[in-house]
Amino acid sequence: MVVDPKHASANGRKRSQRPQKSPQEVADELRARIRSGALRAGQRMPTQARLADEFGVERGVVRQALYVLQEEHLLTNVSKGSPATVAPDLGVGRALTGPGAVPQPTTVALGPRIASAFAAPHVEIDALCLTSVSLNLAIGEGLREIHAGRLNPAKVDVRVLLPGRDIDLAFPVPVEAHDGDGPVHERWLAQRNAQGQVLRHNLLALRATHGIDVHVSFRALPFTPPVKLYLLNGTEALFAYYTLTRRKEEIDHEHLELYDSEGTQSMLFAFEQGAGLRDTTFVEQSHLWFNALWETISSELALTN
Repeated sequence: MVVDPKHASANGRKRSQRPQKSPQEVADELRARIRSGALRAGQRMPTQARLADEFGVERGVVRQALYVLQEEHLLTNVSKGSPATVAPDLGVGRALTGPGAVPQPTTVALGPRIASAFAAPHVEIDALCLTSVSLNLAIGEGLREIHAGRLNPAKVDVRVLLPGRDIDLAFPVPVEAHDGDGPVHERWLAQRNAQGQVLRHNLLALRATHGIDVHVSFRALPFTPPVKLYLLNGTEALFAYYTLTRRKEEIDHEHLELYDSEGTQSMLFAFEQGAGLRDTTFVEQSHLWFNALWETISSELALTN
């Protein structure tokens, strides 16, 4: 059974086994149907009432999901009235990688690229990130394709570099100095561990369910990465900046001002080997950089508090 990372609590325990789907989860499923061709360009969507009944959610949840897809230019004419329409120019002039690729938010761009990577007989994914939240969400698309019988890789190797638990993080941090590690650091650590545990569980489960040879490794960095990097099958590099903002959050019943970044919304730039000298060199240098970090200053990482 695949554990949804959205349903993992901060301390790693699972919530209710059958929670109501969120707007993002409904959007993810509909996005997959559009990209697979099950919902074709120019086709009218089912009514919101019908979708709400199918997904077992309130109609407002469906409407929010449709607005997400409209923002991604996958749907048009989303309203409370007539059904929305799949964008008629879907995919036209929108390269996913290479010089013509348009940067997109991580939640939009990463899932399809990882799902595409899972079509290879030997899947290789290297990731450098802050918590692996985006990676977890994106790998879910590939896992669903495997469980649906549409993909069947023979081997999956995943390596993840994350900040070490005992370093002084550059972010997330409270604006005002806090005694000790403080609740902000403890929340980040709990999230890092919970997401890593879910990622490892879902991938290793493929051994039992599909006989796939799976290996998942984590190592700790002695610094806070200012960027995120995903390397896919030795041929693609997806790169984004962590952009910091100042915001208020309630943590442990205390209202704190933080410096933090919403990594799922970071704009992802895609580079592909063979798409010109610029792209090929970026992919090659990214692999060299990742491997150097993995083999030199990183250390063993235990996903425990």
